[in-house]
Amino acid sequence: MINQMLSNKSVYCSEPFDHWIIDNFLDQDVAESLTNEFIDFDDSKDVVHYKGWIGDKKTCNVWNRFPATTYDVFTKLLSSEFTSQISSLTSIDPLYPDVGLHGGGWHMHRAGGSLAVHLDYATHPKLNLLRKLNLILYLEKDYDPDWGGSLEFWSHDSETNKPKEKVTQIEPIFNRAVLFDTSQNSWHGVPDPITCPVGKMRKSIAVYYLTDLAPTSAKRYKALYVGNPPKTEHVDIDLYEFHIKMS
Repeated sequence: MINQMLSNKSVYCSEPFDHWIIDNFLDQDVAESLTNEFIDFDDSKDVVHYKGWIGDKKTCNVWNRFPATTYDVFTKLLSSEFTSQISSLTSIDPLYPDVGLHGGGWHMHRAGGSLAVHLDYATHPKLNLLRKLNLILYLEKDYDPDWGGSLEFWSHDSETNKPKEKVTQIEPIFNRAVLFDTSQNSWHGVPDPITCPVGKMRKSIAVYYLTDLAPTSAKRYKALYVGNPPKTEHVDIDLYEFHIKMS
C-alpha cells in the first residue's frame, strides 16, 4: 500500500520549520481508488463547511462515511507500525496517532476555496497531548499548479508573534504527501483562492500524530488565524464554533 520505507523516499527541509515531502506515497492503484472514493463537494452528510473570512473548505472525519479503500488507508496511517515509521523518520518519541481524526479526514476545496495562514491548536482538546505532526496526502489527479492551491509555509516573527514572510510553497501534486511539525510556530495555509475548473477539486486526506506535553509546550487550545495576506491582527478561533456561527 505504502510502496517504500518513508526514509528511502522523503525529502527533508528545516525551513521555516521541519517538514518532509514524499512523492508517490501510495501504490498508484491505491491512490486512484482513494480519489475515486471521495464524496462530492455538495454532499452535506457528516460534512463540516468552513466558510467565511478564514477561507472556504469542507471536511469529513466520520469513519462510517469512508468507503473500503479509504477506511483501510486511514487504518494503516494510524496503525502502530506506521506511527513507528513516522517516529523513526522524525526522531520524535513517543508518538501517538490521533485515531479520532480530530481535524483530519477528507479535506476538499473547489474553485474559490482557500484557507487563511494559521497556527493549528497545540493541545488536543480531549487527550491533553501535544499535536505534533500533520500528514497531508493530495489526491486530485491531473491537478494543474496554475490553479493555485499550493500549501504555503511562513516564517515566524518572534517580536510580534505573527507570520513574517512566505518561505516556501508545496504544490498539491497527486499522490504527494507532506509531513510537517505543527509545534514550531508553524504558520501555514492556502491563502489565495483556488481557480480550478468546474468538476475539479483540491482533494486531500489528513491525519495527525501527538506526543507528550512538555513544560515548554504551547497551551493553545484553538487555531490562530490571520487575514489574507497576513495582516497585523490575528484572532484566536475555535474552528467548529466559527463554522456554526457562519452556517
